[in-house]
Amino acid sequence: MFEKRPLNPIRKALLENGIGQGYEEMLQRVISQDQGTSNVFTLVVDGTHGADFQALLKRLSPYAEEHGFCFVATDVYGYLKSGTELREHFHGNITDNRAFGYVSEAKIDEYFKSGAQRSFAEYADKLTNSASERTLFVIFGPGALWLCDGRCDASLFLDVSREYQEIAHKEGLLNFGLSWNVDAVEKYKIAYFVEWPVLETYRKERLESFDVYVDMNNPRCPMLLTVRDLKAAIDDIARFPMRVKPFLMPGVWGGQYLKQIADLPADMVNCAWNFEPIAPENSVLVSNGERVVEIPFLLVMAYSHLEVIGARNVQLFGDYFPVRFDFLDTMEGDNLSCQVHPKQAYIRERFNEFMEQQESYYIMEKQGDAKVYLGLTDECTPESFKTAAEQSQITGEPIPFTDYVQEWTSEKGDLYLIPTGTVHCSGKDNFVLEISATTWWFTFKIYDYVRKDLDGKLRPMNVQYAFDNVDFSRKGQWVQDNLIPQPKLLKQQGSNSEYVLGERDDLLFYVNRLHLTDRWEDETGDEFVLLNLVEGECVRIVSLNDESVYVEFRYAESYIIPASFGPYAIVNQGSKPCKLIKAGVSKKWNVSLV
Repeated sequence: MFEKRPLNPIRKALLENGIGQGYEEMLQRVISQDQGTSNVFTLVVDGTHGADFQALLKRLSPYAEEHGFCFVATDVYGYLKSGTELREHFHGNITDNRAFGYVSEAKIDEYFKSGAQRSFAEYADKLTNSASERTLFVIFGPGALWLCDGRCDASLFLDVSREYQEIAHKEGLLNFGLSWNVDAVEKYKIAYFVEWPVLETYRKERLESFDVYVDMNNPRCPMLLTVRDLKAAIDDIARFPMRVKPFLMPGVWGGQYLKQIADLPADMVNCAWNFEPIAPENSVLVSNGERVVEIPFLLVMAYSHLEVIGARNVQLFGDYFPVRFDFLDTMEGDNLSCQVHPKQAYIRERFNEFMEQQESYYIMEKQGDAKVYLGLTDECTPESFKTAAEQSQITGEPIPFTDYVQEWTSEKGDLYLIPTGTVHCSGKDNFVLEISATTWWFTFKIYDYVRKDLDGKLRPMNVQYAFDNVDFSRKGQWVQDNLIPQPKLLKQQGSNSEYVLGERDDLLFYVNRLHLTDRWEDETGDEFVLLNLVEGECVRIVSLNDESVYVEFRYAESYIIPASFGPYAIVNQGSKPCKLIKAGVSKKWNVSLV
Protein backbone atom coordinates (compact mmCIF):
# COMPACT_ATOMS: atom_id res chain seq x y z
CA MET A 1 0.00 0.00 0.00
CA PHE A 2 1.24 3.49 -0.94
CA GLU A 3 2.48 5.18 2.26
CA LYS A 4 1.06 8.69 2.61
CA ARG A 5 2.85 9.43 5.90
CA PRO A 6 6.39 8.05 5.51
CA LEU A 7 8.51 8.39 8.64
CA ASN A 8 12.19 9.31 8.71
CA PRO A 9 13.56 7.94 11.99
CA ILE A 10 16.34 9.60 13.94
CA ARG A 11 18.99 6.89 13.94
CA LYS A 12 22.20 8.26 15.44
CA ALA A 13 21.48 11.61 17.09
CA LEU A 14 20.76 11.86 20.80
CA LEU A 15 18.24 14.62 21.43
CA GLU A 16 18.82 16.40 24.73
CA ASN A 17 15.12 17.00 25.40
CA GLY A 18 13.41 14.78 22.86
CA ILE A 19 10.23 15.58 20.93
CA GLY A 20 7.67 17.23 23.17
CA GLN A 21 3.93 16.99 22.76
CA GLY A 22 1.03 19.23 23.67
CA TYR A 23 0.53 22.71 25.04
CA GLU A 24 1.27 21.88 28.67
CA GLU A 25 4.72 20.54 27.89
CA MET A 26 5.36 23.46 25.53
CA LEU A 27 4.61 26.04 28.20
CA GLN A 28 6.53 24.18 30.89
CA ARG A 29 9.61 24.26 28.66
CA VAL A 30 9.58 28.00 28.00
CA ILE A 31 7.90 29.81 30.91
CA SER A 32 10.15 30.13 33.91
CA GLN A 33 8.64 30.58 37.34
CA ASP A 34 11.71 32.55 38.43
CA GLN A 35 11.51 36.02 36.91
CA GLY A 36 14.57 37.46 38.56
CA THR A 37 14.36 41.17 39.32
CA SER A 38 11.59 41.99 36.84
CA ASN A 39 7.89 41.44 37.39
CA VAL A 40 7.37 40.88 33.65
CA PHE A 41 8.20 37.67 31.81
CA THR A 42 8.17 38.36 28.06
CA LEU A 43 7.27 35.46 25.77
CA VAL A 44 7.60 35.83 21.99
CA VAL A 45 5.30 33.59 19.94
CA ASP A 46 6.47 34.04 16.35
CA GLY A 47 5.82 31.78 13.40
CA THR A 48 4.57 31.07 9.93
CA HIS A 49 1.48 32.83 8.62
CA GLY A 50 -1.45 30.43 8.92
CA ALA A 51 -0.25 28.78 12.14
CA ASP A 52 -3.02 28.72 14.75
CA PHE A 53 -1.73 31.31 17.19
CA GLN A 54 -5.16 31.54 18.83
CA ALA A 55 -5.10 27.88 19.80
CA LEU A 56 -2.03 28.61 21.92
CA LEU A 57 -3.36 31.88 23.31
CA LYS A 58 -6.51 30.14 24.58
CA ARG A 59 -4.25 27.99 26.77
CA LEU A 60 -1.86 30.74 27.81
CA SER A 61 -4.40 32.75 29.81
CA PRO A 62 -5.51 29.92 32.13
CA TYR A 63 -1.88 28.75 32.41
CA ALA A 64 -0.86 32.21 33.54
CA GLU A 65 -3.68 32.38 36.11
CA GLU A 66 -2.87 28.91 37.44
CA HIS A 67 0.77 29.90 37.99
CA GLY A 68 0.10 33.28 39.56
CA PHE A 69 0.72 35.57 36.59
CA CYS A 70 -1.29 38.49 35.32
CA PHE A 71 -1.72 37.94 31.58
CA VAL A 72 -1.11 40.59 28.89
CA ALA A 73 -1.02 39.80 25.16
CA THR A 74 -0.52 41.92 22.09
CA ASP A 75 -0.10 40.99 18.45
CA VAL A 76 2.04 42.15 15.55
CA TYR A 77 -0.92 43.03 13.36
CA GLY A 78 -1.42 46.47 14.86
CA TYR A 79 2.15 47.32 13.84
CA LEU A 80 1.79 46.21 10.22
CA LYS A 81 1.16 48.48 7.30
CA SER A 82 -2.46 48.41 6.19
CA GLY A 83 -3.58 45.95 3.54
CA THR A 84 -3.82 48.81 1.03
CA GLU A 85 -0.33 50.02 1.90
CA LEU A 86 1.09 46.50 1.55
CA ARG A 87 -0.51 46.07 -1.86
CA GLU A 88 1.00 49.37 -2.95
CA HIS A 89 4.39 48.57 -1.40
CA PHE A 90 4.61 45.15 -3.07
CA HIS A 91 2.84 46.06 -6.29
CA GLY A 92 6.00 45.49 -8.31
CA ASN A 93 6.04 41.93 -6.96
CA ILE A 94 2.30 41.26 -7.09
CA THR A 95 1.86 42.88 -10.54
CA ASP A 96 -1.38 43.10 -12.51
CA ASN A 97 -0.93 39.68 -14.12
CA ARG A 98 -3.40 37.17 -12.73
CA ALA A 99 -0.92 34.30 -12.34
CA PHE A 100 2.61 35.72 -12.24
CA GLY A 101 4.57 38.25 -10.22
CA TYR A 102 8.18 39.10 -9.38
CA VAL A 103 9.89 37.19 -6.55
CA SER A 104 10.47 39.57 -3.65
CA GLU A 105 13.86 40.03 -2.02
CA ALA A 106 12.37 42.15 0.77
CA LYS A 107 13.08 41.65 4.46
CA ILE A 108 10.34 41.29 7.04
CA ASP A 109 10.61 44.90 8.23
CA GLU A 110 8.95 46.01 4.99
CA TYR A 111 5.66 44.55 6.24
CA PHE A 112 5.74 46.87 9.26
CA LYS A 113 4.99 50.54 9.74
CA SER A 114 7.86 52.97 9.99
CA GLY A 115 9.04 53.12 13.59
CA ALA A 116 7.24 49.89 14.57
CA GLN A 117 10.11 48.60 16.72
CA ARG A 118 10.40 51.91 18.55
CA SER A 119 6.64 52.06 19.19
CA PHE A 120 6.60 48.53 20.51
CA ALA A 121 9.64 49.17 22.74
CA GLU A 122 7.88 52.19 24.28
CA TYR A 123 4.78 50.07 24.96
CA ALA A 124 6.83 47.22 26.45
CA ASP A 125 8.89 49.58 28.63
CA LYS A 126 5.73 51.24 29.94
CA LEU A 127 4.28 47.84 30.82
CA THR A 128 7.48 46.73 32.56
CA ASN A 129 7.80 49.94 34.55
CA SER A 130 4.18 49.91 35.70
CA ALA A 131 3.79 46.21 36.51
CA SER A 132 3.32 45.70 40.23
CA GLU A 133 2.47 42.00 39.97
CA ARG A 134 4.04 38.99 38.27
CA THR A 135 3.02 39.38 34.62
CA LEU A 136 3.23 37.11 31.61
CA PHE A 137 3.56 39.39 28.58
CA VAL A 138 3.06 37.70 25.20
CA ILE A 139 3.76 39.22 21.79
CA PHE A 140 2.52 36.99 18.98
CA GLY A 141 2.30 36.74 15.21
CA PRO A 142 4.71 36.44 12.26
CA GLY A 143 7.68 38.74 12.81
CA ALA A 144 7.18 39.04 16.59
CA LEU A 145 10.86 38.47 17.36
CA TRP A 146 11.84 41.17 14.87
CA LEU A 147 9.26 43.56 16.32
CA CYS A 148 10.59 43.24 19.86
CA ASP A 149 14.15 43.37 18.49
CA GLY A 150 14.97 40.08 20.18
CA ARG A 151 14.33 41.41 23.69
CA CYS A 152 12.45 38.62 25.44
CA ASP A 153 12.80 35.96 28.13
CA ALA A 154 11.70 33.03 25.96
CA SER A 155 10.58 32.44 22.41
CA LEU A 156 8.56 29.98 20.36
CA PHE A 157 8.40 29.57 16.60
CA LEU A 158 5.09 28.06 15.42
CA ASP A 159 5.47 26.44 12.00
CA VAL A 160 3.16 24.85 9.43
CA SER A 161 3.77 23.34 6.03
CA ARG A 162 2.94 24.97 2.72
CA GLU A 163 0.36 22.21 2.27
CA TYR A 164 -1.33 23.34 5.49
CA GLN A 165 -1.26 26.98 4.34
CA GLU A 166 -2.74 26.16 0.94
CA ILE A 167 -5.60 24.27 2.57
CA ALA A 168 -6.12 27.22 4.94
CA HIS A 169 -6.17 29.58 1.94
CA LYS A 170 -9.00 27.54 0.44
CA GLU A 171 -10.84 27.79 3.75
CA GLY A 172 -10.60 31.58 3.83
CA LEU A 173 -7.13 32.51 5.08
CA LEU A 174 -5.94 35.74 3.46
CA ASN A 175 -2.34 36.50 2.59
CA PHE A 176 -0.29 37.85 5.49
CA GLY A 177 -1.19 41.47 6.21
CA LEU A 178 -3.76 41.78 3.43
CA SER A 179 -7.43 42.61 4.01
CA TRP A 180 -8.82 40.98 0.86
CA ASN A 181 -7.96 38.64 -2.00
CA VAL A 182 -9.42 38.35 -5.48
CA ASP A 183 -9.48 34.54 -5.58
CA ALA A 184 -7.47 31.40 -4.88
CA VAL A 185 -5.15 32.04 -7.85
CA GLU A 186 -4.20 35.43 -6.44
CA LYS A 187 -3.66 33.99 -2.96
CA TYR A 188 -1.18 31.48 -4.30
CA LYS A 189 0.48 34.08 -6.51
CA ILE A 190 1.02 36.51 -3.62
CA ALA A 191 2.23 33.68 -1.37
CA TYR A 192 4.69 32.51 -4.04
CA PHE A 193 6.08 35.90 -5.03
CA VAL A 194 5.90 37.85 -1.75
CA GLU A 195 4.83 36.03 1.41
CA TRP A 196 6.96 32.88 1.18
CA PRO A 197 10.15 34.58 -0.05
CA VAL A 198 9.96 37.08 2.82
CA LEU A 199 8.70 34.90 5.67
CA GLU A 200 10.60 31.74 4.79
CA THR A 201 13.82 33.72 4.48
CA TYR A 202 13.08 35.27 7.88
CA ARG A 203 12.54 31.79 9.33
CA LYS A 204 15.81 30.51 7.87
CA GLU A 205 17.82 33.51 9.02
CA ARG A 206 16.35 33.85 12.52
CA LEU A 207 15.33 30.36 13.61
CA GLU A 208 18.50 29.78 15.67
CA SER A 209 17.50 32.78 17.81
CA PHE A 210 14.43 30.91 19.11
CA ASP A 211 14.25 28.55 22.07
CA VAL A 212 11.63 26.09 20.87
CA TYR A 213 10.36 25.04 17.45
CA VAL A 214 6.69 24.00 17.33
CA ASP A 215 5.04 21.88 14.64
CA MET A 216 1.48 23.29 14.48
CA ASN A 217 0.22 21.20 11.56
CA ASN A 218 -2.15 19.59 14.06
CA PRO A 219 -3.11 22.50 16.34
CA ARG A 220 -5.01 20.15 18.66
CA CYS A 221 -1.74 18.41 19.51
CA PRO A 222 1.39 20.43 18.66
CA MET A 223 4.78 18.73 18.61
CA LEU A 224 7.91 20.56 19.69
CA LEU A 225 11.69 20.50 19.80
CA THR A 226 14.29 22.83 21.16
CA VAL A 227 15.95 24.50 18.20
CA ARG A 228 19.18 22.78 19.20
CA ASP A 229 17.44 19.39 19.02
CA LEU A 230 15.78 20.38 15.74
CA LYS A 231 19.18 20.97 14.15
CA ALA A 232 20.49 17.67 15.52
CA ALA A 233 17.46 15.84 14.11
CA ILE A 234 17.91 17.43 10.69
CA ASP A 235 21.62 16.66 10.67
CA ASP A 236 20.76 13.02 11.40
CA ILE A 237 18.03 12.39 8.81
CA ALA A 238 20.02 14.25 6.13
CA ARG A 239 22.60 11.42 6.14
CA PHE A 240 20.16 8.59 5.41
CA PRO A 241 17.65 7.78 2.64
CA MET A 242 14.76 10.16 3.06
CA ARG A 243 11.20 10.34 1.79
CA VAL A 244 9.13 13.50 1.94
CA LYS A 245 5.46 13.56 2.84
CA PRO A 246 3.48 13.30 -0.43
CA PHE A 247 1.39 16.36 -1.35
CA LEU A 248 -1.66 15.17 -3.33
CA MET A 249 -3.94 17.69 -5.05
CA PRO A 250 -6.92 17.71 -7.44
CA GLY A 251 -6.93 19.62 -10.72
CA VAL A 252 -9.29 20.34 -13.58
CA TRP A 253 -7.66 17.69 -15.77
CA GLY A 254 -6.99 15.20 -12.94
CA GLY A 255 -7.56 11.47 -13.12
CA GLN A 256 -8.51 8.54 -10.91
CA TYR A 257 -5.37 6.35 -10.81
CA LEU A 258 -3.62 8.16 -7.94
CA LYS A 259 -6.83 7.95 -5.94
CA GLN A 260 -6.70 4.18 -6.27
CA ILE A 261 -3.04 3.55 -5.49
CA ALA A 262 -2.92 6.08 -2.63
CA ASP A 263 -6.32 5.03 -1.21
CA LEU A 264 -7.67 8.57 -1.34
CA PRO A 265 -11.26 9.42 -0.36
CA ALA A 266 -13.85 8.24 -2.87
CA ASP A 267 -15.55 11.66 -2.82
CA MET A 268 -12.32 13.44 -3.87
CA VAL A 269 -13.15 14.75 -7.34
CA ASN A 270 -9.82 13.52 -8.77
CA CYS A 271 -6.11 13.62 -8.00
CA ALA A 272 -4.10 15.51 -10.59
CA TRP A 273 -0.74 15.90 -8.81
CA ASN A 274 1.46 14.21 -6.28
CA PHE A 275 4.48 16.35 -5.36
CA GLU A 276 7.19 13.96 -4.15
CA PRO A 277 9.52 15.73 -3.90
CA ILE A 278 9.12 19.33 -4.92
CA ALA A 279 11.45 20.67 -2.26
CA PRO A 280 9.77 23.99 -1.35
CA GLU A 281 6.31 22.40 -1.18
CA ASN A 282 7.00 19.25 0.83
CA SER A 283 7.67 18.44 4.48
CA VAL A 284 9.45 15.51 6.12
CA LEU A 285 8.01 13.54 9.01
CA VAL A 286 10.75 12.91 11.58
CA SER A 287 10.21 10.22 14.20
CA ASN A 288 11.92 9.65 17.53
CA GLY A 289 10.35 6.63 19.20
CA GLU A 290 6.57 7.03 19.02
CA ARG A 291 6.62 10.78 18.51
CA VAL A 292 6.66 12.47 15.11
CA VAL A 293 7.38 16.07 14.13
CA GLU A 294 6.70 17.57 10.69
CA ILE A 295 9.48 19.81 9.35
CA PRO A 296 9.52 21.74 6.04
CA PHE A 297 12.07 20.23 3.67
CA LEU A 298 13.36 23.79 3.16
CA LEU A 299 14.71 23.67 6.73
CA VAL A 300 16.46 20.37 6.04
CA MET A 301 18.15 22.06 3.10
CA ALA A 302 18.91 25.23 5.05
CA TYR A 303 20.88 23.36 7.71
CA SER A 304 22.19 20.25 5.91
CA HIS A 305 22.38 21.03 2.20
CA LEU A 306 25.98 19.85 1.92
CA GLU A 307 25.09 16.43 3.32
CA VAL A 308 21.97 16.16 1.15
CA ILE A 309 23.12 17.29 -2.29
CA GLY A 310 26.93 17.23 -2.10
CA ALA A 311 29.71 19.76 -2.66
CA ARG A 312 29.45 20.08 -6.47
CA ASN A 313 25.73 20.72 -6.32
CA VAL A 314 26.11 23.23 -3.50
CA GLN A 315 28.49 25.17 -5.75
CA LEU A 316 25.87 25.06 -8.52
CA PHE A 317 22.65 25.59 -6.54
CA GLY A 318 23.49 26.69 -2.99
CA ASP A 319 20.94 25.26 -0.54
CA TYR A 320 18.32 24.80 -3.27
CA PHE A 321 17.30 21.20 -4.03
CA PRO A 322 17.46 21.26 -7.85
CA VAL A 323 15.51 18.24 -9.13
CA ARG A 324 11.89 17.31 -8.55
CA PHE A 325 9.64 14.30 -9.01
CA ASP A 326 5.90 14.68 -9.28
CA PHE A 327 3.04 12.69 -10.75
CA LEU A 328 0.57 13.93 -13.35
CA ASP A 329 -2.51 11.71 -13.40
CA THR A 330 -4.86 12.02 -16.38
CA MET A 331 -6.19 8.42 -16.26
CA GLU A 332 -9.93 8.88 -16.87
CA GLY A 333 -9.13 12.58 -16.77
CA ASP A 334 -8.35 15.12 -19.47
CA ASN A 335 -5.50 16.78 -21.37
CA LEU A 336 -3.22 19.22 -19.59
CA SER A 337 -3.17 22.70 -21.10
CA CYS A 338 -1.04 23.23 -24.21
CA GLN A 339 1.90 25.04 -22.64
CA VAL A 340 5.51 26.14 -22.69
CA HIS A 341 8.04 27.06 -19.98
CA PRO A 342 10.34 30.12 -19.95
CA LYS A 343 14.06 30.11 -20.62
CA GLN A 344 16.64 31.02 -17.97
CA ALA A 345 17.27 34.66 -18.93
CA TYR A 346 13.54 35.33 -19.28
CA ILE A 347 12.56 33.77 -15.95
CA ARG A 348 15.30 35.65 -14.11
CA GLU A 349 14.66 39.03 -15.71
CA ARG A 350 10.86 38.94 -15.81
CA PHE A 351 10.06 37.06 -12.59
CA ASN A 352 13.28 37.03 -10.52
CA GLU A 353 12.97 33.24 -10.32
CA PHE A 354 16.00 31.11 -9.52
CA MET A 355 16.02 28.57 -12.36
CA GLU A 356 14.27 27.77 -15.60
CA GLN A 357 11.56 25.10 -15.65
CA GLN A 358 13.09 22.20 -17.56
CA GLU A 359 10.93 19.07 -17.62
CA SER A 360 10.51 15.49 -18.80
CA TYR A 361 7.62 13.01 -18.87
CA TYR A 362 8.09 9.32 -18.06
CA ILE A 363 5.02 7.22 -18.90
CA MET A 364 4.46 4.90 -15.94
CA GLU A 365 1.02 3.74 -17.05
CA LYS A 366 -1.38 4.47 -19.90
CA GLN A 367 -4.67 3.20 -21.19
CA GLY A 368 -6.37 3.19 -24.55
CA ASP A 369 -5.03 5.46 -27.25
CA ALA A 370 -3.27 7.88 -24.89
CA LYS A 371 -1.20 10.69 -26.41
CA VAL A 372 1.61 13.02 -25.53
CA TYR A 373 1.84 16.35 -27.34
CA LEU A 374 5.41 17.53 -27.90
CA GLY A 375 6.92 20.03 -30.33
CA LEU A 376 5.33 21.72 -33.30
CA THR A 377 4.09 20.44 -36.62
CA ASP A 378 6.11 21.23 -39.72
CA GLU A 379 3.25 23.43 -40.94
CA CYS A 380 3.02 25.52 -37.77
CA THR A 381 4.11 29.15 -38.02
CA PRO A 382 4.34 31.69 -35.17
CA GLU A 383 1.70 33.87 -36.81
CA SER A 384 -0.88 31.14 -37.43
CA PHE A 385 -0.52 29.52 -34.00
CA LYS A 386 -0.62 32.77 -32.04
CA THR A 387 -3.58 34.11 -34.01
CA ALA A 388 -5.53 30.90 -33.43
CA ALA A 389 -4.79 30.88 -29.68
CA GLU A 390 -5.74 34.55 -29.26
CA GLN A 391 -8.92 34.18 -31.30
CA SER A 392 -9.98 31.23 -29.15
CA GLN A 393 -9.65 33.43 -26.07
CA ILE A 394 -11.79 36.13 -27.66
CA THR A 395 -14.50 33.94 -29.21
CA GLY A 396 -14.57 31.06 -26.73
CA GLU A 397 -14.39 28.63 -29.65
CA PRO A 398 -12.09 25.57 -29.62
CA ILE A 399 -9.23 25.28 -32.11
CA PRO A 400 -7.75 22.17 -33.75
CA PHE A 401 -4.56 22.49 -31.71
CA THR A 402 -2.97 19.39 -33.27
CA ASP A 403 -2.72 21.45 -36.47
CA TYR A 404 0.05 23.25 -34.57
CA VAL A 405 1.33 20.78 -31.92
CA GLN A 406 2.69 17.32 -32.70
CA GLU A 407 0.81 14.31 -31.37
CA TRP A 408 2.63 11.15 -30.26
CA THR A 409 1.16 7.85 -29.11
CA SER A 410 2.45 7.22 -25.60
CA GLU A 411 3.67 3.83 -24.44
CA LYS A 412 4.56 2.59 -20.98
CA GLY A 413 8.27 3.25 -20.36
CA ASP A 414 8.58 6.09 -22.88
CA LEU A 415 10.46 9.24 -21.87
CA TYR A 416 9.83 12.66 -23.42
CA LEU A 417 12.39 15.41 -22.81
CA ILE A 418 11.06 18.96 -22.52
CA PRO A 419 13.75 21.67 -22.58
CA THR A 420 12.44 25.18 -21.97
CA GLY A 421 10.81 26.71 -25.03
CA THR A 422 9.29 23.37 -26.13
CA VAL A 423 5.50 23.35 -26.57
CA HIS A 424 3.99 20.30 -24.87
CA CYS A 425 1.33 18.66 -22.72
CA SER A 426 0.28 15.24 -21.54
CA GLY A 427 -2.93 13.89 -23.02
CA LYS A 428 -5.67 12.13 -21.09
CA ASP A 429 -5.27 8.53 -19.87
CA ASN A 430 -1.59 8.80 -18.94
CA PHE A 431 0.03 8.35 -15.55
CA VAL A 432 3.21 10.43 -15.82
CA LEU A 433 6.22 10.61 -13.54
CA GLU A 434 7.57 14.08 -14.21
CA ILE A 435 11.34 14.38 -13.67
CA SER A 436 12.27 18.04 -13.85
CA ALA A 437 14.15 21.03 -12.53
CA THR A 438 12.55 22.05 -9.24
CA THR A 439 10.81 25.20 -10.51
CA TRP A 440 7.12 24.38 -11.10
CA TRP A 441 4.88 27.48 -11.20
CA PHE A 442 5.95 28.93 -14.56
CA THR A 443 3.59 27.26 -16.99
CA PHE A 444 2.60 29.60 -19.80
CA LYS A 445 -0.71 28.29 -21.10
CA ILE A 446 -1.24 28.76 -24.82
CA TYR A 447 -4.50 26.88 -25.18
CA ASP A 448 -6.75 25.15 -22.64
CA TYR A 449 -9.73 23.85 -24.64
CA VAL A 450 -11.93 26.76 -23.45
CA ARG A 451 -12.58 24.99 -20.13
CA LYS A 452 -13.13 26.35 -16.64
CA ASP A 453 -11.03 25.50 -13.60
CA LEU A 454 -12.38 23.77 -10.48
CA ASP A 455 -13.32 27.21 -9.11
CA GLY A 456 -15.63 27.79 -12.09
CA LYS A 457 -13.43 30.49 -13.62
CA LEU A 458 -11.63 30.35 -16.94
CA ARG A 459 -8.01 29.43 -16.41
CA PRO A 460 -5.56 32.30 -17.06
CA MET A 461 -3.88 32.11 -20.46
CA ASN A 462 -0.41 33.58 -21.02
CA VAL A 463 -0.17 33.72 -24.79
CA GLN A 464 2.26 36.63 -25.02
CA TYR A 465 4.58 35.22 -22.35
CA ALA A 466 4.40 31.87 -24.13
CA PHE A 467 5.29 33.22 -27.55
CA ASP A 468 8.19 35.17 -26.06
CA ASN A 469 9.68 31.75 -25.28
CA VAL A 470 8.49 29.22 -27.88
CA ASP A 471 11.37 27.71 -29.86
CA PHE A 472 9.91 27.25 -33.35
CA SER A 473 12.83 25.10 -34.45
CA ARG A 474 11.53 22.24 -32.30
CA LYS A 475 9.24 20.57 -34.78
CA GLY A 476 8.83 17.59 -37.05
CA GLN A 477 11.50 14.91 -37.17
CA TRP A 478 13.86 16.95 -34.99
CA VAL A 479 11.60 16.28 -32.00
CA GLN A 480 11.67 12.52 -32.47
CA ASP A 481 15.42 12.47 -32.99
CA ASN A 482 16.29 14.73 -30.04
CA LEU A 483 13.49 14.67 -27.44
CA ILE A 484 12.20 11.08 -27.52
CA PRO A 485 15.39 9.11 -26.79
CA GLN A 486 15.84 5.36 -26.92
CA PRO A 487 17.32 3.60 -23.85
CA LYS A 488 21.08 3.02 -23.95
CA LEU A 489 22.72 0.34 -21.82
CA LEU A 490 25.10 1.94 -19.32
CA LYS A 491 26.27 -1.00 -17.19
CA GLN A 492 25.32 -4.44 -15.94
CA GLN A 493 25.66 -6.42 -12.73
CA GLY A 494 24.72 -10.05 -13.30
CA SER A 495 21.11 -10.14 -14.49
CA ASN A 496 20.59 -6.47 -13.50
CA SER A 497 21.21 -3.47 -15.73
CA GLU A 498 21.13 0.32 -15.83
CA TYR A 499 20.05 2.28 -18.91
CA VAL A 500 20.44 5.95 -19.78
CA LEU A 501 16.98 7.17 -20.77
CA GLY A 502 17.63 10.85 -21.21
CA GLU A 503 20.44 13.39 -20.85
CA ARG A 504 21.01 16.61 -22.77
CA ASP A 505 23.41 19.54 -22.48
CA ASP A 506 20.47 21.91 -21.94
CA LEU A 507 18.92 19.86 -19.09
CA LEU A 508 20.42 19.99 -15.61
CA PHE A 509 19.08 16.54 -14.74
CA TYR A 510 19.68 13.04 -16.10
CA VAL A 511 17.14 10.20 -16.19
CA ASN A 512 18.27 6.57 -15.96
CA ARG A 513 16.33 3.35 -15.40
CA LEU A 514 17.41 0.35 -13.35
CA HIS A 515 16.16 -3.10 -14.33
CA LEU A 516 16.40 -5.07 -11.11
CA THR A 517 16.15 -8.83 -10.76
CA ASP A 518 17.83 -9.26 -7.38
CA ARG A 519 20.50 -6.80 -6.15
CA TRP A 520 22.23 -3.70 -7.50
CA GLU A 521 25.21 -2.03 -5.85
CA ASP A 522 25.98 1.64 -6.33
CA GLU A 523 27.71 4.65 -4.81
CA THR A 524 26.47 8.22 -4.39
CA GLY A 525 29.88 9.71 -5.21
CA ASP A 526 28.93 12.80 -3.15
CA GLU A 527 25.88 13.44 -5.37
CA PHE A 528 22.28 12.92 -4.30
CA VAL A 529 20.17 10.36 -6.17
CA LEU A 530 16.39 10.31 -6.60
CA LEU A 531 14.70 6.93 -6.97
CA ASN A 532 11.13 5.95 -7.81
CA LEU A 533 9.82 2.39 -8.13
CA VAL A 534 8.00 2.55 -11.48
CA GLU A 535 7.37 -1.20 -11.80
CA GLY A 536 7.33 -3.91 -9.17
CA GLU A 537 6.29 -4.47 -5.58
CA CYS A 538 8.94 -3.44 -3.07
CA VAL A 539 12.67 -2.70 -2.88
CA ARG A 540 15.12 -2.16 -0.05
CA ILE A 541 17.94 0.42 0.01
CA VAL A 542 20.68 -0.74 2.31
CA SER A 543 23.96 0.91 3.33
CA LEU A 544 27.02 -1.09 2.36
CA ASN A 545 28.86 0.50 5.29
CA ASP A 546 26.25 -0.74 7.78
CA GLU A 547 23.68 -3.23 6.49
CA SER A 548 21.52 -2.68 9.58
CA VAL A 549 20.65 0.70 8.02
CA TYR A 550 17.98 0.34 5.36
CA VAL A 551 14.64 1.59 4.10
CA GLU A 552 11.97 -0.15 2.03
CA PHE A 553 9.58 1.42 -0.43
CA ARG A 554 6.86 0.37 -2.84
CA TYR A 555 5.39 1.10 -6.24
CA ALA A 556 5.17 4.83 -7.08
CA GLU A 557 7.04 5.92 -3.94
CA SER A 558 10.15 8.11 -4.16
CA TYR A 559 13.28 8.28 -2.03
CA ILE A 560 16.16 10.75 -1.85
CA ILE A 561 19.55 9.08 -1.37
CA PRO A 562 21.66 11.87 0.13
CA ALA A 563 25.15 12.56 -1.15
CA SER A 564 26.65 11.68 2.22
CA PHE A 565 25.15 8.16 2.25
CA GLY A 566 28.00 6.67 0.23
CA PRO A 567 27.91 3.06 -1.07
CA TYR A 568 24.53 1.32 -1.06
CA ALA A 569 22.62 -1.59 -2.55
CA ILE A 570 19.10 -1.78 -3.94
CA VAL A 571 17.55 -5.17 -3.22
CA ASN A 572 14.40 -6.47 -4.89
CA GLN A 573 11.97 -7.58 -2.16
CA GLY A 574 9.23 -8.66 -4.55
CA SER A 575 8.48 -11.87 -6.38
CA LYS A 576 9.06 -10.44 -9.86
CA PRO A 577 11.69 -8.21 -11.53
CA CYS A 578 11.17 -4.50 -11.04
CA LYS A 579 12.24 -1.17 -12.52
CA LEU A 580 13.29 2.08 -10.90
CA ILE A 581 13.79 5.55 -12.29
CA LYS A 582 17.08 7.03 -11.10
CA ALA A 583 17.70 10.77 -11.48
CA GLY A 584 20.06 13.47 -10.31
CA VAL A 585 22.12 16.39 -11.60
CA SER A 586 23.79 15.66 -14.93
CA LYS A 587 27.59 15.60 -14.99
CA LYS A 588 27.24 17.68 -18.17
CA TRP A 589 25.68 20.54 -16.21
CA ASN A 590 28.23 23.08 -14.96
CA VAL A 591 26.19 26.30 -14.92
CA SER A 592 26.14 27.84 -11.45
CA LEU A 593 22.81 29.45 -10.56
CA VAL A 594 23.99 31.05 -7.32
